[in-house]
Amino acid sequence: MKPFGFFHLKGIGGQIAALVLASTVALHLVVTTAFLISRPDRPDTPPDGAHQLTDAALLLGSAEAGERPRLVADLARAFPKLGIEMLAPGTANVAESDNQHLRGMRRHLGRGYRAVQLTSGGTASRVGVELPDGTVIAGHVEGGPRPWFWGGPWLTALMTAFICVSVLGLWAARALAAPLSSFAKAAENFSVDGEAEPLPERGPEEIRSVARALNRMHERIARLMSDRTRMLAAISHDLRTPITRLRLRAEFIEDEGNRKRMLMDLDQMRAMLESVLSLLRNDRKVEAVTLVDIASTLQLVADQFGDMGHVVHYDGPASATAAARPDDLHRGVTNLVENAVRFGAEVTIRLDISGTTLVIDVEDDGPGISDARKQEMLEPFVRGDDARTMDESTGFGLGLSIARAIALAHGGELSLLDRNPHGLIVRMQLPLWQQPRLAA
Repeated sequence: MKPFGFFHLKGIGGQIAALVLASTVALHLVVTTAFLISRPDRPDTPPDGAHQLTDAALLLGSAEAGERPRLVADLARAFPKLGIEMLAPGTANVAESDNQHLRGMRRHLGRGYRAVQLTSGGTASRVGVELPDGTVIAGHVEGGPRPWFWGGPWLTALMTAFICVSVLGLWAARALAAPLSSFAKAAENFSVDGEAEPLPERGPEEIRSVARALNRMHERIARLMSDRTRMLAAISHDLRTPITRLRLRAEFIEDEGNRKRMLMDLDQMRAMLESVLSLLRNDRKVEAVTLVDIASTLQLVADQFGDMGHVVHYDGPASATAAARPDDLHRGVTNLVENAVRFGAEVTIRLDISGTTLVIDVEDDGPGISDARKQEMLEPFVRGDDARTMDESTGFGLGLSIARAIALAHGGELSLLDRNPHGLIVRMQLPLWQQPRLAA
């Protein structure tokens, strides 16, 4: 059993709990720092101007009436910013007010003194201290108790909590979502040829466990596919010898009809073995990507079938260079044309460049394929006419599968479309890895 159960620090639950704890500690640190800087627990401490005015009022209140003008003049020179002056009893305009200046001054004044707010204008607060005999000592008081950040402790705490939770929440979301994104990317780039990089085993314990399991699964699948390829290659190699012996023995059959039919069956067996191996070799994607003149490759395929007596045309640019696997591409297009000439009288190979996509269409004027069977026909060993027996005019149901595997190996796709007024269009769409050079 893991320590701390669900809250094991290496797990997602433990890391979320640690984030909550870190947010709480950060909140308390910020609030405590703000409290120590502003010290809102000392509201009674008057600002400097109010403190000076309070001391001046106490000094003048204890002096003789005749000495007050001289003392006021001395105080005015000593504290020029205070702007201290003495108002005769009954001449000051007093307003009702209870601000922080007055509350702080009242706590420091003795009995008989009264701090008042004056109604005279000015950029600074003008307050006064009424002496016991009614005389008012007035002055400008600037500043005041420092506000505690944004208007009070509650607002400060809420703003700090929001910032802490938001920042740590975004960090947590990124830390936990990044491995999941790498899983999705690995699933999209999954292959059995060993080219894909293993998933990084980092993050919470649950994420690392999933990454380890996916890496082991990838290794097992790759090993299984490799074993399958070696097994079928061995079977093909072993079957070639008895097929060759049977061909030699068939040559001694006196019945001409039986001899031809047996030789035809043996040729079909050999062709089927070669087709299966071609499909398996394409799954391994051993050929390197090089610059290929796609237009020349398609023209070559058309000429090869024309030499065999078929009507095959090429329609497209005279040159279109792109990055591809030349042998795989040639084999895939050849398979498509073989299917087309098998069911149609005339075939057209079209090449088109659409943005960043290379489009190869193989069109025939045959009976076509129904919409219900289009997807099924892309699977291995599915033939277009199940009713017919296999002879020299039929295939093994691997042509479209091999072409599709080649398209997928290039990062593209293969689709079956209807041709008007009748026939089939097999469209191979490949990503244009390098901008082609077109010539008229």
